[in-house]
Order: sequence, then C-alpha cells, then structure tokens
Amino acid sequence: MIIGWREKVDLPDWGVTNLVAKVDSGARTSAIHVEGIQHTTDGLVSFAVVLSRRFAHRQVQVTCPIKRETVVKSSTGHTHERIVVETTLSLAGIEKTIELTLVSREKMTCRMLLGRTAIEDDFLIDTSVTHIV
Repeated sequence: MIIGWREKVDLPDWGVTNLVAKVDSGARTSAIHVEGIQHTTDGLVSFAVVLSRRFAHRQVQVTCPIKRETVVKSSTGHTHERIVVETTLSLAGIEKTIELTLVSREKMTCRMLLGRTAIEDDFLIDTSVTHIV
C-alpha cells in the first residue's frame, strides 16, 4: 500500500480518529503527543492524547499498560527516556499493533510520528504527496 509522507490515522483502541501523522522512515519508533503522564501502581500509565495543535483542549484520556521504557536519541543527538505503549493503528484499511513512545510534540505540526517499525511490511512512502489514502 502506498501512503503519503503525511496521513490521517485512527487509533481505535483509544477512540482516536483522523489524527494527522507524519510518516518518517528516518525514525525507528513512532511517537505521539501527550500531556499529563501519570504512572499508576499496577503498571499502567494514564495520559491525554492531544488531537490538535491549534485546539490543544481537544484531548482523549487514555489509560493503558506500560510495555517498556526506552532511551530515544533525537535528531539533534540528545537522548531522552520515554514510556512505550502498544495500541492498534488503522491506516488505509490495514490494522496492526504498533508501539508508541509518549512525548511532547508541542512544537511539531503533526501530533504523531509514524516510524519505520510501524510501517514496515505494509506500506511504501511516496514523499511527493500527502493524504493519499
């Protein structure tokens, strides 16, 4: 399936639809913009998925298991520890379980970044177009 470098995705387990994601083959892991991360005592994490840069009050509250924690190196070379969770991604009629790191993407245009491991085996990127599916 061919996708553009920016697509609208759904995260049905969380009730999130039409979230704009930037497809980034240079990033191994995927990331999503969240606020208010709170750990619980039973291995869960609670957070708010911010759906829009322009309308930051549009949020979906999520509680899910922590899969693991990892260290991520940014494009500027800085390392950050992040929580990793799993959810279902729906894109172009394909549903698959992906890992997402929880992060602030406050200054980024897209609320979500789709990395290589989320798109491998199912998608090819046409970097000349956006929103083709």
